[in-house]
Amino acid sequence: MAQVARHLRITGRVQGVAYRAWTHGMATQLGLSGWVQNQHDGSVMALVAGGDAAVDKMISACWGGPGAAQVSDVQVTPADPPDTPGFTILR
Repeated sequence: MAQVARHLRITGRVQGVAYRAWTHGMATQLGLSGWVQNQHDGSVMALVAGGDAAVDKMISACWGGPGAAQVSDVQVTPADPPDTPGFTILR
């Protein structure tokens, strides 16, 4: 199973709707490493790393997010894997 890492930039109505907490839960469920953080422009950034199939599932899930979210775009770019295991919510 190939290991990959991706940066995600999620835009739309994604702040104030528990998107970071939802991302943390989903990433943990999928066994991914990385982080998620709100950005000053209203987007959410995330680094997700793990098995190729699990990362693909996470990217697909990010198009939906938690119930109150309204995702307009998920931009995906290659990334280096995180230095530490686990998935964290950054402030």
